Amino acid sequence: MDKKIKVGILKETKTPPDRRTALAPELGDLFKQKFPDIDLVIQSSDNRCFTDDEYMEKGLTVVDDVSDCDILIGVKEVKIDKLIPDKTYLFFSHTAKKQPYNRDLLRAFLDKNIHMVDHEYLTDKNNQRLVAFGYWAGLVGAYNGLLTYGKKYNLYDIKPANKCHDLNELNNELKKVKINDPIKILITGGGRVAHGAMETLSKISNIKKISAQQYLDNKFDYPVYAQIDPWDYAKRKDGSEFDLLHFFKHPDMYESTFLPYTKVTNMYIACHFWDPKSPVFMTDDDLLADDFLIDIIADVSCDIGKPIPSTIRASTIADPIYGYDPKTKSEVEPFAKGAITVMAVDNLPGELPRNASVDFGKGLIEKVYESLFYDDKDGIIERASITKNGKLTAIFNYLQDFVDGK
Repeated sequence: MDKKIKVGILKETKTPPDRRTALAPELGDLFKQKFPDIDLVIQSSDNRCFTDDEYMEKGLTVVDDVSDCDILIGVKEVKIDKLIPDKTYLFFSHTAKKQPYNRDLLRAFLDKNIHMVDHEYLTDKNNQRLVAFGYWAGLVGAYNGLLTYGKKYNLYDIKPANKCHDLNELNNELKKVKINDPIKILITGGGRVAHGAMETLSKISNIKKISAQQYLDNKFDYPVYAQIDPWDYAKRKDGSEFDLLHFFKHPDMYESTFLPYTKVTNMYIACHFWDPKSPVFMTDDDLLADDFLIDIIADVSCDIGKPIPSTIRASTIADPIYGYDPKTKSEVEPFAKGAITVMAVDNLPGELPRNASVDFGKGLIEKVYESLFYDDKDGIIERASITKNGKLTAIFNYLQDFVDGK
């Protein structure tokens, strides 16, 4: 009889700590129902958003040592000294874009003969991602934007998202948000992240959603927001009609049409995906224009330096906002005179870990584990495998120079 596959849900070891998990206790029954022949254990953690007791109450086994597991599943990078050789790992490794800070981690996968499967590259046949935290990043990012607005103008006080037990408590906090000024809020992007941001704004009763054209052309006597897509903020340089697939493949053939929005927007929530070859949204000179109106930027996308010059660094959950002085191009106090207030936390879903973990874990159970544990007939695991058998896989072979330090 074949030996049962044993799977361990890892405790997170990244610094700063991340409280999310790949399996919430309430998903234990669903996991067992779908995969009755898989042994499942949860590694004990005193930092996770769910306590060990919550897992045990659901009949799940909690252990300290996971070295006898075949497959180990986490959320963020595992510390190099915690990696167990000859195992299959599934987590966000942040290595495949040649992130310099994780070069040693990638080398460790090879040295320790680890089969590294990266959440970020789990896709279907149409290259659509199967699991992601984007929705929660947008939801919390918009919440942080509203929190910042309340602080900046002394209008209301809501608790930080990471101090809320879960989404219910966060939604209760949103009931305290009172905006009577006719401000305009802009969201860029049309995917999961933008939908999360819109979900938050939809909870504020007097903020109305309007079209991009209405947003640019009209004044309102109440707060409004618009969500805009790439065709609203970029155009073909050669004058041809905008084509989204063409834009994704040839972003360098487009130029920005974003500038008019900077003259009518008070708060900007950036939820787009940005390719370094795409046009920037704004330049340092644009920020200095007399009619540049934006004074709060909740940069959920958090690309440093470009396409939004005021995002000079990522901020932290503990200290989420800073000021940017466009004249000196430097960081200042968050609410300094003439400064743009920037929120650029790069791990926003970690502020609402319980809900984000349930959503993410469900996606793994329903879309990924069948291929991971049994037959990878659709190539889901193959496409997401960065290293295997001590080598880079064919798909990720472009990382060889990076591994070699070239």
